[in-house]
Amino acid sequence: MFKKILIANRGEIALRIIRTCKEMGIKTVAVYSTADKDSLHVKFADEAVCIGKPQSSESYLNIPHLMAAAEITNADAIHPGYGFLAENARFAEICGEHGIKFIGPTPEMIRKMGDKMTAKETMIAAGVPVIPGSEGLLQSLEEAKKLSKQMGLPIILKATAGGGGKGMRVVWKDEELENAYNMAKNEARASFNNDGIYMEKFVEEPRHIEIQVAGDQYGKVCHLSERDCSIQRRHQKLVEESPSPFMTPELREKMGEAAIKAASAINYESVGTIEFLVDKHRNFYFMEMNTRIQVEHGVTEEVINFDLIKEQIKIAAGIPISGKNYTPEMHVIECRINAEDPYNDFRPSPGKITTLHIPGGHGVRVDSHIYAGYVIPPYYDSMVAKLITIAQTREEAINTMERALSEFVIEGVKTTIPFHQQLMRDENFRKGNFTTKFTETFKLV
Repeated sequence: MFKKILIANRGEIALRIIRTCKEMGIKTVAVYSTADKDSLHVKFADEAVCIGKPQSSESYLNIPHLMAAAEITNADAIHPGYGFLAENARFAEICGEHGIKFIGPTPEMIRKMGDKMTAKETMIAAGVPVIPGSEGLLQSLEEAKKLSKQMGLPIILKATAGGGGKGMRVVWKDEELENAYNMAKNEARASFNNDGIYMEKFVEEPRHIEIQVAGDQYGKVCHLSERDCSIQRRHQKLVEESPSPFMTPELREKMGEAAIKAASAINYESVGTIEFLVDKHRNFYFMEMNTRIQVEHGVTEEVINFDLIKEQIKIAAGIPISGKNYTPEMHVIECRINAEDPYNDFRPSPGKITTLHIPGGHGVRVDSHIYAGYVIPPYYDSMVAKLITIAQTREEAINTMERALSEFVIEGVKTTIPFHQQLMRDENFRKGNFTTKFTETFKLV
């Protein structure tokens, strides 16, 4: 087992990893930008190293600085968390070149799943259902026009190197195609330095349901059930839950089998997530694989009572998994609490937290790095907490979430708490009647 792990991340996920490492008897190294010098992950790690200025490019994305921090502290492994360099194959490669274990999949696995077109071809070969679309990257606008006529509208254009909704455009009418094509390519080029795009049939009234998987170094793969991530805004998840209110035992079995096929196709090792779109007829299609721990991993941890960070570290250390497939034992809901103003188009709201009261009680978990007096920097993601409730039934989990949200006090900045409070009271949400389009018609009052 590793003696010391450097966490190449910040905020709540760095703190989450530190906690599991402490329980496993592993020493931890925090890294931080000058903007994060007062962050909790810095205080709770055994050692901390400043790696640069506030801008991510000069700190959390600066591979030479991270490797120097690992070498001066004698860390024998690096955990990348999520975001930043978590799915950067070159970073994983460099770790290996320096004799430091990257806690995640191999560079080759990251590359295979990181390029969306390659991933889709891999899934087709493995017999995993995929959304009908172009057989490769679109070479011209003329090809896009011809293919859209063959497939029929609506279609969606996606960046092959994409993520987070960037380089993505839906086309409903023929006359919209040229503008959407150019915008998708320009956005992809600006965001990923890669303007390659491809086309897929647009799935109407879809659910976004993902399957958590784990694979070890010995070829064994299992699934750990689903998370429904359909409540999202501009392709950014806001609420996740398990089990999905749309799920049936038959569908779970089929999706679980498909997720195992997908991970097995690349001999996947580590924990990861296979994301699917599910239409109103319960047909499901592979969307992408996240070769890292997810923001919403806590939902799965609570619904099956299983520490995913510990499993990830054990897999990286060469310990085999049990291979058991899991099904939900409870009902779990997570609300992402962001420092954003939901009454002002979710505008980011960095600044000093003047008052803080974190909810508690039976069936409540809060993953957060904030405290009273903490200054939320403007340089990074706006998420400040994940509020998770656990109960025997979905109705009870929603009721507990309502109660917990009413106790959650964050003053000094705007947060998305009012959005979540109204969502928990919404009749359609409570009935489980929603798709990924839900927030487009949801009016905050």
